[in-house]
Amino acid sequence: MERNLQLLQDTAKKVRKNIITMLTASASGHPGGSLSAVEILTTLYFHEMKVDPKDPHNADRDRFVLSKGHAAPAIYSVLAEKGYFDKAELVGLRKTGSMLQGHPNMNYVPGVDMSTGSLGQGVSTAVGMAIAGKLDKKDYRVYTLLGDGELEEGQVWEASMCAAHYKLDNLTAFVDYNGLQIDGNISDVMSPEPISNKFEAFNWHVICVDGHDFNALIDAIEEAKTVKGKPTMVVCKTVKGKGVSFMENEASWHGTAPNQEQCEKALQEIGGEA
Repeated sequence: MERNLQLLQDTAKKVRKNIITMLTASASGHPGGSLSAVEILTTLYFHEMKVDPKDPHNADRDRFVLSKGHAAPAIYSVLAEKGYFDKAELVGLRKTGSMLQGHPNMNYVPGVDMSTGSLGQGVSTAVGMAIAGKLDKKDYRVYTLLGDGELEEGQVWEASMCAAHYKLDNLTAFVDYNGLQIDGNISDVMSPEPISNKFEAFNWHVICVDGHDFNALIDAIEEAKTVKGKPTMVVCKTVKGKGVSFMENEASWHGTAPNQEQCEKALQEIGGEA
């Protein structure tokens, strides 16, 4: 498949600006882990996944589950840019009457394949979707994105064991490995490291990449599609708050929305078209 890196880069800038704008409008939400996941989600929706915004429930579509559901601003922004709904909806984030709740809800938001928020449950659902694909003899693929702090949840490892047991080579998961969670460094809170070794021990195929490098992400996805008999985990080294200097590598921006002055500074730093 041809790689339009310029499209991906331009889209990523738009997605980041949407995230900042919508969080400022809501005065609440999670910027750090939303910004760190932008390249991963942009690669999936604008390069790889077989999806159609005009037919969001097509039975043969690829599936995506945002297991780290607090990064809802990132998936909302990507879905809006893809054309699932009007971008004007984004400023309604977390507001009464808006379809865009603080965590993704499949009952209200076109393009959301699973309601998530309770950490560990999203990847478990993705495993179920992949099993269903095998049982139905469908060729769609299932993708899911976890946070590195989320790996502290025992349910993640139950799901991982299940995925390997059933040889789910139609499942590709990503870890947004930015090293920080709400209470600080993951290694201080409850270290899940070494992450790659743990998934290898659970009989997953593991690929480690720079989670902000589009070529590396595309290469990893292509490699995952060649793997037979086991699921693939792509461990993505990322920067929390990526693209906004005063948010980068700061745990305090896990769940703090920018004010108007910070918003304007962030938008200027990100650059690109609105």
